[in-house]
Amino acid sequence: MVTLSVLKEKEKTARLFSEKGIEQNENSLCLVAFDGKNDLGISLFDITKDKAIIKYIEPLNDVSLADGILRSTLHIAAERFVMNVFYDSETVPEDFFEKLGFIKDKQEKSLNMDKLFMSCGSCERQE
Repeated sequence: MVTLSVLKEKEKTARLFSEKGIEQNENSLCLVAFDGKNDLGISLFDITKDKAIIKYIEPLNDVSLADGILRSTLHIAAERFVMNVFYDSETVPEDFFEKLGFIKDKQEKSLNMDKLFMSCGSCERQE
């Protein structure tokens, strides 16, 4: 079973930011997707009371998993009443967010939080 949770270990979070070449600060968090003891993917992001910035997501080649990681990251923001979410196009390709239909404004690099509460589109209803 795939589980997603924010890393509580600050050292591991710092190591992941460093390994990916992403700048970390006091507002930085890491969400990890794992199955048992196997890490499946991560999201590195900053979150304050006003906004969140998604800085890194992997793996991008598994669209379903990446979609789940993105949605889980957005959910963390929504739980904190942060509805202004942006992406760093230097570290996460803009076409990833575009493919999933999450871009709200390309110039602002903002994401559409309403999409979080809609179907991913790849899930088909089984009758």
